[in-house]
Parts: sequence; C-alpha cells; structure tokens
Amino acid sequence: MAETQRIDKWMWYARFYKSRSLCAKQVSEGKLSINDVKISKPAHGVALGDVLTFIKAEQPRVIKILDLGTRRGSAPEAQLLYEDNSPPRKRRDFIPPNPKYEGKGRPNAKDRRQTAAFTAKYLD
Repeated sequence: MAETQRIDKWMWYARFYKSRSLCAKQVSEGKLSINDVKISKPAHGVALGDVLTFIKAEQPRVIKILDLGTRRGSAPEAQLLYEDNSPPRKRRDFIPPNPKYEGKGRPNAKDRRQTAAFTAKYLD
C-alpha cells in the first residue's frame, strides 16, 4: 500500500497556509482538486506524484507532490516537498499614490479631526 498523508497536514507542512485549520477550510469549501478531481474532505490522502490544483492569492497554483513531510520546517525545507508547475504570475497594475497626500507623510491633528468628523457624520 502506498504511503499517504492528510491533504490539510501536507499543505500546512509545505507552508501554503499559516495554519492547519485554514488548510482544512480551503479543502472543505471545495477549492482544491487532486489529479483533476475536486475534494471536500481535509482527511483525503495524498501520495507521491499527486498533482494539486487550487487558487492562492488570486493566482492558479499547480503543485506536484515530491515528498511527504514529517514536520513543518523552514521555508527552504518546505519547498523540497513539491514542484511548482504554476503558470507565470500576471503583472499587477500599478496604482499611483493619492496626489492629495503625496509627500505629506502622516496626517496632522487637523486632518485627523476632519476624518473623524466625516466618519462620525456618516456612521450616525
């Protein structure tokens, strides 16, 4: 029998998410597929050679499992667990800074009072 590991545990070891519960949540919501089959159970087993497909930070990720981890180690150690076959990332559009605050730095007391009055007016 081939050695398997829970998908939520493996994704946590590979440092795709900060916590194992976040991994389980993504899997439970059906946002992950293994070998082109959507799964919804965090306890689903993965083995060497499986291909995971999911969306992370608005970018599609295609990951091939090379090794099953035994612990959550450092980032370079985690990168040895998989091969990233994701398409190249899109360039984000540049959003220019607001010219009203350009070069001003932090807001002064007057700016804070105006902001507080504005928000209080619309929150009441």
